[in-house]
Amino acid sequence: MNLLEVRNVSKIYGSGETAVHALRNVSFSVSRGEFVAVVGESGSGKSTLLNIIGALDTPTAGQVFIDGKQPFSMKEEQRTIFRRRSIGFVFQAFHLVPELTVEQNISFPVLLDYQKPDLSYLEELLDVLNLKDRRNHLPSQLSGGQQQRAAIGRALITRPMLILADEPTGNLDSQNSSEVIALLKKASRQYEQTILMITHNRSIASMADRVLQVSDGALTDLGRCPA
Repeated sequence: MNLLEVRNVSKIYGSGETAVHALRNVSFSVSRGEFVAVVGESGSGKSTLLNIIGALDTPTAGQVFIDGKQPFSMKEEQRTIFRRRSIGFVFQAFHLVPELTVEQNISFPVLLDYQKPDLSYLEELLDVLNLKDRRNHLPSQLSGGQQQRAAIGRALITRPMLILADEPTGNLDSQNSSEVIALLKKASRQYEQTILMITHNRSIASMADRVLQVSDGALTDLGRCPA
């Protein structure tokens, strides 16, 4: 069953002779629990694609379905709530709140939704992320790998259906990169979450279940990676 469906999505910035076609009639689907990597050169349109799927940007044409729902058919407030509850974001730059501890940063999206964190699930995440002994540390007291693991925990805490990761290993060394990708794969298997990850690193992409390539705004499905 497909969790994500992208149908004939195009994105044009500007108009006339200065128009930039960031995406050109892109269509693909991702199954529930699948881990898909999106590769492409800088400026190819892959970040634009991720922003549209995450409802952070609007398409010029086409439709996006997440669990059968169309975020762009919702009113802005409904779309904001849907995005907060259904989509987890992991960014290259971590974006942790510097004044909050690891535990507080991970719990933040739940509190933002005026809910109480599931304490048993929080403990489970801290264990899976290997951050139990860092739970009361501030981001400035963590290594880059630990900060990214905390950011992944923040993305997982709301139990989102879809996780969008934009170059999640871009600021990490090779060992931490491998650990972060292994953690994302574990999330897709253990928590049945669907993951769409942008990366320029082909060796990182090869760890995903399937690889998509974006070039000049057009998408090609490169197929499944060898087991």
